[in-house]
Amino acid sequence: MKFTKMHGLGNDYIYVNCFKEKIENPNELSIKISDRHFGVGSDGLVLIEPSKTHDFKMRIFNPDGSEAEMCGNATRCVAKYVYDNNMTKKTEFEIETKAGTIKPKLNLNLENNQVKNICVDMGEPILERNKIPMIGPKGNVINENLPINNINNNTNNENNVKITCVSMGNPHCIIFIDNTKFNEFETLGKTIENHKTFPNRTNVEFVEIINNNEVNMRVWERGAGETLACGTGACATTVACILNNKTNRKIIVHLKGGDLEINWDKDTNHVFMTGPAEKIFDGTWKN
Repeated sequence: MKFTKMHGLGNDYIYVNCFKEKIENPNELSIKISDRHFGVGSDGLVLIEPSKTHDFKMRIFNPDGSEAEMCGNATRCVAKYVYDNNMTKKTEFEIETKAGTIKPKLNLNLENNQVKNICVDMGEPILERNKIPMIGPKGNVINENLPINNINNNTNNENNVKITCVSMGNPHCIIFIDNTKFNEFETLGKTIENHKTFPNRTNVEFVEIINNNEVNMRVWERGAGETLACGTGACATTVACILNNKTNRKIIVHLKGGDLEINWDKDTNHVFMTGPAEKIFDGTWKN
């Protein structure tokens, strides 16, 4: 099987062109190929497939074998892949995902016609609790208490963390924090990911406000753990910042792997994400 490894701000996936390759068990393959010691090493597996209704179809599998609905960084990489490999001559097209239609727009370098960066229309954020999905009464989840077991001393006492929840086709739980560099990141991320209030588990973003135009974000991804970047997480974070009156509608989200520009457009209610995508190498996988 031929593959290409790409990354969006360090969020790396293995990309397979399923116009040419046939994948029998992507769940199992993702577990094996994502392993950073015995496989190629990645944050997951992305299949680029034909679509009956769109230009392309994208399927995403986490390192634990579970299938994700969407990934913003993977979307940008897929857009670059299909253009660079002459699978389309369009600079704007539609990709079918489990989360719905995603529309990337390629910004090209005029000197060499190479992809400079990609702006992706990520659609409208989903705010209704039951559609995120979360267990509980109808309504939006903005600065709400989430009870969790006390992780400081491993007792059964419960503490509350303030959460705002948004779906960008996949669930996100955003927590505002004074400094993203804190010791309990992994424990808290894992605890909230698997919290009983999230029936499909959730991604968790810890966000530090810098000013009205910038934030720092650290992400614990569902099924993957900490990653260097998360595009849908950056989009959900921007929406959460605005809902809590913390930033402007267009901001820069600083992640471990680099920066994303996110704009929650007031007129369309759509979230637009702009950032880079890079090819690392091509390879062949023999199982």
